[in-house]
Amino acid sequence: MFIHLGGEKIIRASELIAIFDLSIEKSSKISKQFISQANKEKRAEVIGEEECKSLVVTQSKIYYSPISSSTLKKRAHQLLTN
Repeated sequence: MFIHLGGEKIIRASELIAIFDLSIEKSSKISKQFISQANKEKRAEVIGEEECKSLVVTQSKIYYSPISSSTLKKRAHQLLTN
C-alpha cells in the first residue's frame, strides 16, 4: 500500500514511522536537533512549492509535505484498517 504525501511524492505505507504537524519543528529542542541532523545528512526533502504543513518521518527520509498532518493521518489510518 502507498500513501500520497503531496505533489508527485508517494511512499510505501510500510516505510512510515510518524506524521507530525510542522509546529513540532519549533516546539522542542530534541525535534530541532533531529531535523537539523537530517538536513545535514541530506535526508530531508521538501515536496512541491506550496507552504509546508506537516513532517513525515520514514525509515530513510523526512518529508516536508504541503498536506496537513490530520489529512495524512486519515490516509494512513484508512490503509491500515483495510
